[in-house]
Amino acid sequence: MKFSTKTRYRVRAILEIAMNDSEDGIYQKDIAANQDISYKYLDHIITALKVAGLVSKAGGRRSGYVLTKTPSEITVYDVHNAFEPGVCVVDCLSHNFSCKREGVCASKGFWGQLNNQIIQYLKATSIADLIENQVELDDIVN
Repeated sequence: MKFSTKTRYRVRAILEIAMNDSEDGIYQKDIAANQDISYKYLDHIITALKVAGLVSKAGGRRSGYVLTKTPSEITVYDVHNAFEPGVCVVDCLSHNFSCKREGVCASKGFWGQLNNQIIQYLKATSIADLIENQVELDDIVN
């Protein structure tokens, strides 16, 4: 299983927003520059994060973006689900997939358990956890 570039960029974008402590938020152009994401591509990411209720404008039109919840209240699973219909490591786990081997395939149980472990890991990892990791990395680099 491979997570898309969009998912990885979404996590980076929300982490950048979360790490900014200005009451005015962080501007999209700064997120794009700091995370090396094209402004146009980031625009789609920000829009979806706003629709999902994870980020909002700090104030008026000329303000930056802030989180709508604390970093500890937002999980990587929340960010993933803002864009994707869920986690599905194999097609046969999808709700709209029909398989003639349904009920006689032992491997489906294996894939289902793996899928559940991935979901639990994403749910157990908050943006606050990622901030902590980033701060440690920044300390090593600086």
